[in-house]
Amino acid sequence: MKPLIPTLLSLFVWTASPGWAATSQPRTTLLNEYTSQAKQADGSFAGFSAQRGEKFFQGNHTGGKPDTPSCTTCHNTSPMAMGQTRANKPIDPMAVSKTPDRFTDREKVEKWFTRNCQSVLGRECTPQEKGDVITYLGNL
Repeated sequence: MKPLIPTLLSLFVWTASPGWAATSQPRTTLLNEYTSQAKQADGSFAGFSAQRGEKFFQGNHTGGKPDTPSCTTCHNTSPMAMGQTRANKPIDPMAVSKTPDRFTDREKVEKWFTRNCQSVLGRECTPQEKGDVITYLGNL
């Protein structure tokens, strides 16, 4: 059996490292904002769901442009893999484990959710949809 102190110490060092803190804190702050907005929109909101986020990300939607019925149209069915825009430009993997700074720049996140939700859904994403997708991709 391993001594508990070194194991706990290594866990503390990993979670307290500047790289981890630098990328997780802005994402947590953004999710907290979406939580507040989701609660305002729906008093029964009980938290984000990676399962709903996966279903949303992988699913086909109506209302948007016919050539972009899903997030996976450009972002790939595997969030661990590179995607490609309709103009053939590469898109870094959506999984946070592959692209650690994903969802850390609020302005960028809002820009792309606004643009892509209009394209895929024909409307803006709700705060719950945004939070669910970030939760799903943050778990990968």
